[in-house]
Amino acid sequence: MDSVDSGVNGSKPQQSLNTAAARTLATTTKSEPQMQGISSRWLLRLLPWVEASGGAYRVNRRLSYAVGDGRVTFTHSGTRARVIPQELRELPLLRDFDDEEVLTALAGRFVQRKFEPGDVLVEAATPADQVVLIVHGKANKIGTGEYGAQTVLSVLADGDHFSYRAVLESDDFWEYTVKAVTSCTVLTMTQDSFEAFVAQTETLRAHIERFMSGPQLSQNAAGEAAIELASGHEGEQVLPGTFVDYEASPREYELGVAQTVLRVHSRVADLYNDPMDQVEQQLRLTIHALRERQEHDLVNNADFGLLHNADLSQRIHTRTGPPTPDDLDELLTLVWKEPAFFLAHPSAISAFGRECSHRGIYPDSVDVDGIQVSSWRGIPIFPCDKIPVTEARTSSIMLMRTGEDNQGVIGLRQTGIPDEFEPGLNVRFMGLDEKAIMSYLVSAYYSAAVLVPDALGVLENVETGRDE
Repeated sequence: MDSVDSGVNGSKPQQSLNTAAARTLATTTKSEPQMQGISSRWLLRLLPWVEASGGAYRVNRRLSYAVGDGRVTFTHSGTRARVIPQELRELPLLRDFDDEEVLTALAGRFVQRKFEPGDVLVEAATPADQVVLIVHGKANKIGTGEYGAQTVLSVLADGDHFSYRAVLESDDFWEYTVKAVTSCTVLTMTQDSFEAFVAQTETLRAHIERFMSGPQLSQNAAGEAAIELASGHEGEQVLPGTFVDYEASPREYELGVAQTVLRVHSRVADLYNDPMDQVEQQLRLTIHALRERQEHDLVNNADFGLLHNADLSQRIHTRTGPPTPDDLDELLTLVWKEPAFFLAHPSAISAFGRECSHRGIYPDSVDVDGIQVSSWRGIPIFPCDKIPVTEARTSSIMLMRTGEDNQGVIGLRQTGIPDEFEPGLNVRFMGLDEKAIMSYLVSAYYSAAVLVPDALGVLENVETGRDE
């Protein structure tokens, strides 16, 4: 029978020591300090890490010719949108044209238009007489298949454009139809408006003449300078001569850094170390925070982050909104050579699961280090909470090939640095100040590199919100 307090409202007197008093003599079992911000950090675990001696890594590639298929950026004032003049250089026609005044005047000739879902922006077999820049929204580019059926050639969205050649040729016709999937805001410039402007601008007219008469550079399907070869010939045919040209200014990735100064009072470090070392625990949680920041930077850093370094030709949009099996299959067509894994925000993985359930599809799981991970087509899908989700509940899904031998994505670090505590991370004692506070400089050095563009693909504008 449990003991009760004595002498209170006529209760029976206590007959044994109560638990509150007993606990004053007991030793409490304690856990190490816990931290909710620690994640699985799959990206750090899965990337092959390459030594970057000297703090930099140079990616040498074959010479490639810029084709000018980038996306255009806009400014907004209320409901009005305007293309940033320098962004017009993303059009192949204006790739090397840098007259700021002329570009500003040309940007002012675009007219804003609005389309509702189902509206046709341009129709096949009608005169191609305008350039269209998509400010916001999503549209399907639809063409005729081999046997006459209509097929979606691609999905166009914010920043995409078509077609610059419409203002260069007077007798061409649209070879495809573009139909709005969502409400679309576009900027258009007609051929007549463009030709009238060119007639008034000598520098632009001369540039266009050079562009139209320029030599056709020999290149392969990837845009690289072609290596001339011969095959299938007989006899003593003269063989072509060739050489492999390299990029004259290859990109160098410098190691980034995440740092902090850990401060511990000497009295705490001296007296309160049983059963756990205070400096050790402070350092352990600080390193976890640095590693979380490292993964965040590998995804989002403006210089070397994977989301920013995916080639524009390697970015696609969802067909409808939520990530469907069709969308992930489309992503696999971009990274089809030995894809290693998908990386997605947990909410994007959940949205994909819902789409599969709607279709009666149940993807298999794969075993990774004893952990069951969702997969698609046998390729694991790993969660990463560092991939951002916008206020509109949209995110991105990445698919990558990894390793130097596979010309894939790699992580960069330098080991053997002074006072190294973990690979690429060191802890340096900075001394004791007049307040008896010890300081430790904790630094992590890292970066990432995409060795060739088709090693990384990104599915953008993935809607993660639930259907009503």
